Amino acid sequence: MPVAHQVLRRATGPDADRAALRCGDRTRTWAELAADVAAGAEHLRGGGIRAGDLVALTLADPLDTLVAMLAVDHAGAVALVGDPAWGVHQRAEVLRTLAPAVVVALALPRGRRVPADPGPAPDDDAPAWAGFSSGSTGRPRAVRRTRGSWTRSFGHVTDLTGTTTQDTVLVTGPLASSLHCFAAVHALGTGAAVLVAPTPTTAVAALADADVAHVVPSRLDDLLDALDQGAPSRLRTVVVGGAALDRTQHERAAAHGLRLVAYYGAVELSFVAVDTGDGLQPFPEVEIDVRPAAHTGLGEVWVRSPWVADGYLADARGPLHRDDGWSTVGDLADLTGPGAPLVLRGRGDGAILTAGATVVPEDVELALRAVPGVRDVVVVGAPHRRLGAVVVAVVEADARPGLRAHLDRVARATLAPAQRPRRWYRLDALPRTGAGKPARSALGAAAAGIDPTADVGALEALP
Repeated sequence: MPVAHQVLRRATGPDADRAALRCGDRTRTWAELAADVAAGAEHLRGGGIRAGDLVALTLADPLDTLVAMLAVDHAGAVALVGDPAWGVHQRAEVLRTLAPAVVVALALPRGRRVPADPGPAPDDDAPAWAGFSSGSTGRPRAVRRTRGSWTRSFGHVTDLTGTTTQDTVLVTGPLASSLHCFAAVHALGTGAAVLVAPTPTTAVAALADADVAHVVPSRLDDLLDALDQGAPSRLRTVVVGGAALDRTQHERAAAHGLRLVAYYGAVELSFVAVDTGDGLQPFPEVEIDVRPAAHTGLGEVWVRSPWVADGYLADARGPLHRDDGWSTVGDLADLTGPGAPLVLRGRGDGAILTAGATVVPEDVELALRAVPGVRDVVVVGAPHRRLGAVVVAVVEADARPGLRAHLDRVARATLAPAQRPRRWYRLDALPRTGAGKPARSALGAAAAGIDPTADVGALEALP
């Protein structure tokens, strides 16, 4: 986490005994957090960690993960934030492919003494964080970014959200998600307290103690449902990332006196556009160019921005492409005139945006083709009001008992939760193009219910 220096500075000021970090029944004051960070960094250096080394974090507890991220930053290394929900095989493949210098799987030693001097200000242009956009057992894909590509945007995010040093910021999801990780980083860097409540039940229970919340659209619905039922809350602002909001969500939030700030971005691009009520407009210091995309009637979103990531670790291939200072991840949007709101229309490469995560179909297909009896598989997205989209798998296989159960077992063992299909269909033979490739567009239209007349054969739902 690229804000260790700010945390250490705050620990010797008037806020030293104020809560900085909470998760469940565990709390760290600013002074306690700083002492833990310093002790953790010393432990890592004693183990041979040097500046620039990649340190993988696979801890299950969010508070321990945040402390470890700060310690890695204070040691000058790069924290790679893993997902506790990974299966054994996926975790092993990620670590094999990315080859971190060390893996931190247990809480680092606690500290007893607050450092008197936080040391010199760190280099904003040095790499300081790495996280995952998507990737299955076969292709882990981690994005690396510099400290400044996040921290220099803090002032803009503070202005947009109204976050103050007296606030408590509610983080409602796993830290392996860059959306939630950034929320925690920004809060601590700004001087606000962080309250991590990564499940629907704990997030609702935390409403009475939080001023600002960072959520994906589905979690926004959970919070609004709880408020409708009378849950106590002091929440004033909700920051929503991952998908566009509908009018109903805006109206429900307004009824509870909540201000919604929605944004569009990507792990590789960070913030691209923000919506405070009048549609998506460019995030501060970001230029957007929607370039016509062949044969679609839509445009591809390109950005010129100081917030773009360095690229992928281990020379992995991904959707990030650059051209003369401009970058894209292949998102599509309506072709509109200058100044008009950005209207997104999905990914040109078929990537599925679900609950704030980006799922690349080919990654899921690679894992599912390993199931005995599966001759081929196509993965598409189907619209979903709460999640934006859900992952749908259409398998080419003979009908047999236990096929769905076998597919489920492989998905749980090799795929991250967001990548696992929510709906399954079977065909004796996938429809194919003249070149012999699966007819992905027709299958997507049929499975999503957009065109039930699409000539794909009889889709059999796997119960």
